[in-house]
Amino acid sequence: MTGGFANYAELLALVHNSLVAGAVLGLVGGVVGVFVLSRDLAFAVHGISELSFAGAAAALLLSVNVAIGSIVGSLVAAVLIGVLGARGRDRSSIIGVLMPFGLGLGVLFLALYKGRASNKFGLLTGQIVAVDDPQLGWLVGTAVVVLAALVLVWRPLTFASIDPDVAAARGIPVRALSVVFTLALGLSVAMAVQVVGALLVLSLLITPAAAAARITASPVLMPVLSVLFAVVSSVGGILLALGGSIPISPYVTTISFVIYLVCRAIGVLQPRVSAPSTVSAS
Repeated sequence: MTGGFANYAELLALVHNSLVAGAVLGLVGGVVGVFVLSRDLAFAVHGISELSFAGAAAALLLSVNVAIGSIVGSLVAAVLIGVLGARGRDRSSIIGVLMPFGLGLGVLFLALYKGRASNKFGLLTGQIVAVDDPQLGWLVGTAVVVLAALVLVWRPLTFASIDPDVAAARGIPVRALSVVFTLALGLSVAMAVQVVGALLVLSLLITPAAAAARITASPVLMPVLSVLFAVVSSVGGILLALGGSIPISPYVTTISFVIYLVCRAIGVLQPRVSAPSTVSAS
């Protein structure tokens, strides 16, 4: 056996930053994903990722920090969606406009870029050894900002996500919270694009939370499970991709999808298991 898993220990030392980045992204993605589901913003994640991709591609073309370009693109999309898309119908149409625009810009910038093809491909599907020390610093700093913002608005944001009309009637600034969360979502998407690429961010920002929602409705347990599933998917994907020549994203998406299928099966079986005890209790 040559290459791949034969020299796995040596290769493992090369991806220390990527493993840390994967764990940080799993933590942020798992927490943010819970609110994405409750606020029905799955489509927004994909829309933001397209402009994040465009920003990263522009940064690559201009030879500046790709992380900064990705963050700028995500924040521009987040502001547009948060301010102009207060209502669900408006939000969907705005995202539908932003997605092809962002993708078109990104493709244009990559076509103009004359550097290595792997850099272009990595923006779409992720790169296993692409996380250097400065990029890791940006990722960790962004994660701290996102998590701090969510902690500060956790309770009112949860209320506004479950029943925005009642929350607004009780004086909670629903629109302001929407903008704050959309900005946090934009930063989270920018982080994900740098690790798994622009095409597959849903695997870390949606699938883990969707899996957790299949087996629990607890407001405490659901974020915990979502974070666990996201970290297992991201770090596990990196560890598996290290031994082969396939990009990281197929491994991440496969692990997260398998977790979702298992949780879905458990969710289907749970009522059947609990039914006898309910009957006997009555």
